[in-house]
Amino acid sequence: MSEQGKQVARVAAMVAGGAVIGAGIGLLFAPQTGAETRRDINRYARKAQLQATRWTRAVKSGVQEIVDRTKRPMVEAA
Repeated sequence: MSEQGKQVARVAAMVAGGAVIGAGIGLLFAPQTGAETRRDINRYARKAQLQATRWTRAVKSGVQEIVDRTKRPMVEAA
């Protein structure tokens, strides 16, 4: 293996080692358990889905109102 190849392998090993160490430290200092985190994510996802559904209905209602308004003059003119 060339000297440059060895240097690249050394840097890659250092990056991988840093990632492993960082993940370990993150697990040690996590503010809550994995189950709690998953529960929080699930709650957030449900709230986001509900909000998106409400927003979609509001937009649909607004678009329908605009369509109805634009049809009225055409029907009255005919």
